[in-house]
Amino acid sequence: MRRIARPLTGTALTVAAAAIATAPAFGAGPDGLQVYPSTTVPGSQVTVNTAACGKGGGALGDAGAIGAGTFPLAPSTHEGEAIGQFRVPSSAQPGTYEIVAHCAEGTKQITGDLAVALAGAHGQVQPHGSMKTGVGGALGTDPVQTTAGVAALAVAAAGGTWLLHRRARGDGI
Repeated sequence: MRRIARPLTGTALTVAAAAIATAPAFGAGPDGLQVYPSTTVPGSQVTVNTAACGKGGGALGDAGAIGAGTFPLAPSTHEGEAIGQFRVPSSAQPGTYEIVAHCAEGTKQITGDLAVALAGAHGQVQPHGSMKTGVGGALGTDPVQTTAGVAALAVAAAGGTWLLHRRARGDGI
């Protein structure tokens, strides 16, 4: 069994390492356009940044594919990055859209993807109001009903105690 297990384990590890090494990196790299959040809903604000335009380099962003128009990317406090924001139109349809930025200096063009989902997609509904937790008594908040319930519980407890006491004394039930 060991003769088969070791080569299979080694082969599995080699394949996994090769897959990780050749897989594309998640999101945009340092020379790409980073979109935050990468998945959003119509009407929300989206932030875009890039380091591809160099130190102090601004850019002009274009979110026309989603209907948001152009927006500026200005140099930020992070070294060599430009950052900008736009709002996803409330009329945007679900799907994946390409966001483009053109560097102010030169002809460099950077792209990134933005996914738009429906607000209630996948059963995710935002809570509204307070939770109904049952605080206030099972019968309501009426003090007469609450007193009657407490009295009924007290009578039941007293009767049970009396029956157990009779059984312990041997009087029979």
